[in-house]
Amino acid sequence: MLSRTIARRHTPCGSALGAGFHSTTTSLKSVVIVDGCRIPFQRSDYKDNAYKDMMSYDLGRMALKGLLDKTAVDPKSIDYVTFGTVIQEVKTSNLAREAALGAGIPNNVASHTVTQACISANQAICTGAEKILAGRADIVVAGGAEIFSDVPIRFSRKMRKNMLAADKVKRKGTGAMIKTVLKGLSLKDLAPEAPAIANFSTGEVMGHNSDRLASRFGVTRESQDALAFTSHSNAAKAHAEGLYDDEIVPVNGSIEEHGIFGNFSTPEEVAKFRPAFVRPHGTHTGGNSSYLTDGAAACLIMSDEKALELGYKPKTYLREWTFQAVDPFEDLLLGPAYSCAKVLKDAGLTLADMDVIELHEAFAGQVLANIAAMDSDKFGKESLGLDGKLGEVDMDKLNLWGGSLAIGHPFGATGARLVTTASNRLIKEDGRYALIAACADSGLGHACILERFDA
Repeated sequence: MLSRTIARRHTPCGSALGAGFHSTTTSLKSVVIVDGCRIPFQRSDYKDNAYKDMMSYDLGRMALKGLLDKTAVDPKSIDYVTFGTVIQEVKTSNLAREAALGAGIPNNVASHTVTQACISANQAICTGAEKILAGRADIVVAGGAEIFSDVPIRFSRKMRKNMLAADKVKRKGTGAMIKTVLKGLSLKDLAPEAPAIANFSTGEVMGHNSDRLASRFGVTRESQDALAFTSHSNAAKAHAEGLYDDEIVPVNGSIEEHGIFGNFSTPEEVAKFRPAFVRPHGTHTGGNSSYLTDGAAACLIMSDEKALELGYKPKTYLREWTFQAVDPFEDLLLGPAYSCAKVLKDAGLTLADMDVIELHEAFAGQVLANIAAMDSDKFGKESLGLDGKLGEVDMDKLNLWGGSLAIGHPFGATGARLVTTASNRLIKEDGRYALIAACADSGLGHACILERFDA
C-alpha cells in the first residue's frame, strides 16, 4: 500500500482526491480517459444488420476513425494502438494493426491485438495504461471489435489435412486433387465446425455454467427476468433522453442500434421465454441472457500531463485495475466478485464509496450471483479472505443506462463500452468514483476504478 504522501502525487491540478483513496501505482504520472466512443451495436441475427457483410476490421476501423474525428487528436501523435477481439479472422490476425491503418493512423505507430474473452478490451486499455506508467507511451488508443454475423467456420481435422495434401498434387490435375480431398473421409468429416461458446477446459457452455451458478446462490428466475427488463428499460430511456448521443458515432449517418434494447414492454414478455441451457427447469433464457452482437468501441487514453499539454480536459482517471483468475469449473463467471474485492482493497475504498457501478451483464443470473457473493459473509470469509462480506451493491447505481443484456455484447468491444459509459455517467451524475467489473470465459475477471477528472 502507498502512503497518502505518495497518493497526493496523483492529485489533479492541486485538487484533493476523494477521502481514503490510495493507489498501488508508484509512478508520478496518472492515466486519464480523455474520451471514448463506439459505433452502434447491432444484434448479429437482425435481418437488416448493417454489418452483416463486414469483418471485425471494418467495425474496428469505423470506431477508431470515429474516435479520431471526435477528439481531433493528431494521428501522428499516437504512440501505440492496442485492440481486443475474440473470434479471430485469419486474414486480420492482428486486428489492431489493420484497423489502425484503415482508420488513418500512420504506419509507424506500432500496435497489437489481445484476446482475453469478454474482457479483451479491458486488457487492451489496461495494457495501454501500463505503457504510459512505464514511460513507454504518452498517447494510446485502445478498444476492441467483434462480429458474429460472419465467423470463421472450419472443416474437420481430417478434411483440413486432405485439403492441404491436395494442394501439393494440383499439378496432377483436378481429378487427383478431388481424390486426395475425399480420401478416407466419412460423412461426419464433411460437417463444418462453427466456433463454440464453450469453455475449452471444461467443455461446458457458459450459459449452462451460469445457470448452475445462479442455483448455487439462490438466484430465482423471477429476479433474473426483472433485471433483464430493467436493463432494457434503462437502455431505451437513455437513448430516448439522448444520453448516448455523445458516446455513439454514426454509421451511415445514424446512431440507431438495431435488434437490441427495448424488446420487452412488460416484465411478462420476458417471462414467456423457455430455458435455453438447462432444460426443462433452468432459469437462463433468451430473454435474460445477452445477445450475440456486432460492434466496436475505442478509448483515447493519455498521461495527465500530455492531455493537459494538448489542451484536453479528460473525463476520468483510471485509478486502479486488476485481473483475477478463478476455478473455471465451479467459479467460471464469479471473477467480478474476486476482482472487485481486490481492486477496492488496493484503492482503500468500499462499495459504498462508488457513485457509479457498471457490471457486465453476460447473463442476468451471473450478475445477480456475483452481487449475492459480494453480499455474503460466508463467501467473503471463505473465498475472498475478508472478515465478512465485501458489501451490498446499490442497485440504484447499477447500469443505469442499460447493460449488455439490452445493449448487446460484442465480446472484444464490451470493455471499452463499459469504460466510456462509466466515464460519461460520472460526469452526467456528478459522481466521484466508478466501479467497472466483468467476467470472462475460462474463469477470468476484471475490475477497475475510475475517478472523475476535475481541472
